Amino acid sequence: MSLKITRNYSISFSIKKRSKKNIKFIVFHYTGMKSEKAAIKRLTNIQSQVASHYLIRKTGEIINIVPDLYIAWHAGVSSWNNESLLNKSSIGIEITNPGHQFGYEKFSKKQINSLINLSKILVKKYKIKKENFLGHSDIAPDRKKDPGEKFPWKYLAKKNIGIWYKLDNKKLKKLRNKKCNQLLQRNFLNNIFKIGYSKNTKTSNYLKYVIKAFQRRYRPELINGKIDLECLLISQNLI
Repeated sequence: MSLKITRNYSISFSIKKRSKKNIKFIVFHYTGMKSEKAAIKRLTNIQSQVASHYLIRKTGEIINIVPDLYIAWHAGVSSWNNESLLNKSSIGIEITNPGHQFGYEKFSKKQINSLINLSKILVKKYKIKKENFLGHSDIAPDRKKDPGEKFPWKYLAKKNIGIWYKLDNKKLKKLRNKKCNQLLQRNFLNNIFKIGYSKNTKTSNYLKYVIKAFQRRYRPELINGKIDLECLLISQNLI
């Protein structure tokens, strides 16, 4: 598959190269800035000390900012499946979107089509498992909300990019807001820890952030940080 990719390199990356086998994860972000121009400037400015490997513009154009085999500074303090600091083992893809702070928008079809095509190339090149496609909020739930509840995880899963549950949506919705007792709440938490969410309880509200991250991805219609029977059933199905 050929894909037109332009280059606008940043120097916000670690100089030492990594091997192909060290690349295990793809992490999706939104830029979270008022304008695309400002986002590109930030991602290519050494003073910002932030850069992803790729940026997908509103038009669907793909910009390569850091070569794949270098460790870009995109994930920050992060963890997944007992692995911490995911910069070293991931490729970061930013997608132009103002984010929650500046009027969060639906991602364009052109952006998603480019994301799918780029992801398929990376899967083939680095043998990325579909369960290793992650959002920034998955790996840093107490700090980040991106790519957010408007990101089409369900659609992407149909393209083997990321995972999704297989449940009847009508039956599932009837369980929304149905309370779980303490035992069922513990079962839910154990399920999402098995999926890969971090057990780190560095702050008193950390678990609530993790629940919201799960909901933002798998139950975007209601993000309230509360465990209900709908969330429990989704988590059971995913594992």
